[in-house]
Amino acid sequence: MAEFVKVAGTADVAPGTGMVAEVNGQSVALFNVNGTFYAIDNTCVHRGGPLGEGELEEDVVTCPWHGWQYNVKTGTSITNPSACVKTYQVKVEGSEVKVLM
Repeated sequence: MAEFVKVAGTADVAPGTGMVAEVNGQSVALFNVNGTFYAIDNTCVHRGGPLGEGELEEDVVTCPWHGWQYNVKTGTSITNPSACVKTYQVKVEGSEVKVLM
């Protein structure tokens, strides 16, 4: 059964940045877009780059390995719209950021 799991504190991810969290054996990229948190699979579908280590501009993250870009709200690739990564539902409770796993 899916449940929300704490992945970070709200202060751990400054607006305009991201981080990588391991949740139940899954690598998840968590981003703060102007105070709203989004979570996607951390693995770029192009060559497996770590999306959580990429540069975030507005709601688009750029993979640090080969420059593929993804919308962190939808998981859709800007570089190749037929490609996408999994998105996760996120909720904030107090100062905890939780992802539905």
